[in-house]
Amino acid sequence: MQENPGPHLPYGAPPPSHPYYRPAPPPWFLPMPRGVRYDHLARNAAAQPWRAVVGTLIVAVGFFVIGIVVVYAGLVLAAILGIPAPLDPTGDLFGDPVFGLVVVLLSIAPVLALVVGTAALVQRRRPGTLSSVAGRLRWPWLLSCAGLAVVALALGQGTQLLVLSLTGASSGPMFGWSGWAVFLPALIAIVLLVPFQAAAEEYVFRGWLVQAVGAHVRNPVWAIVLGSALFASLHGYSWIGLVDVFAFGAVMAWLVVRTGGLEVSIALHVMNNVVAFGLSAAAGELDNALNQGKVPVPWEALAGTVVQLGVYAWGALYLAKKRAISDISE
Repeated sequence: MQENPGPHLPYGAPPPSHPYYRPAPPPWFLPMPRGVRYDHLARNAAAQPWRAVVGTLIVAVGFFVIGIVVVYAGLVLAAILGIPAPLDPTGDLFGDPVFGLVVVLLSIAPVLALVVGTAALVQRRRPGTLSSVAGRLRWPWLLSCAGLAVVALALGQGTQLLVLSLTGASSGPMFGWSGWAVFLPALIAIVLLVPFQAAAEEYVFRGWLVQAVGAHVRNPVWAIVLGSALFASLHGYSWIGLVDVFAFGAVMAWLVVRTGGLEVSIALHVMNNVVAFGLSAAAGELDNALNQGKVPVPWEALAGTVVQLGVYAWGALYLAKKRAISDISE
């Protein structure tokens, strides 16, 4: 007769009283807080000051390390390909402006993965909570904002040209045609890489920073001002240009909180950079666009910025209300 081998395990998970019971490990991603604004989405059960500090240091250091690595890799590749005049006396990093544009955009785009990974590993939250209160990127809303951005940009550029003509100032090489041989390679690089570069900057300055501060501060103004100041500090424009960039960052961060996600800021940032780089490439002035301190920004440009941001802010709030875009997590 066969001996009894011992107690048989029941089908399915054993009850807690069973000697073979082992509790399941808790899930890594903590639930997204409900009924909160975008800037408070990092207020989960793991929200502690050290996580915001450590995560911000990782993002900051990684931002510069990635940039340095990509630039030096570009220098090596330029030497291999025989691209002329790297680090020339005029201040241009590369002699070929299209190659320089690709390197600059690639030095920022990978930061998007860094920010997403930091939110997941350090703050134990799903990466989608960086995108919006819905826990994901709301693509229909993003496309609506992109259409609005085109209108706002057109009105802003038109206003700038009008003010320049009224003051008798030169608009510079804003419009021109360098030919398809020069424009097409730049256009391909712009269309393929600018969306990732612009989105990466939005996830850092209007996403991570706003939520890292918002996890411990009730009023979003502090996060908006801090993120906008840091965003402006990374640009090399004259003081008028820095005011322009700071205003852009502040209005975008405010709209992100008001509409509950990064779609509104990503759309305008992408369209703005595509138009700016595209016009420069068409005019054969892409090297000036890459070297931000080379051409001073006229004060008349602020008039265009006021119109552009005003139209975009009003339109975004109107569309968000009309389409019932939620600014509170569910």
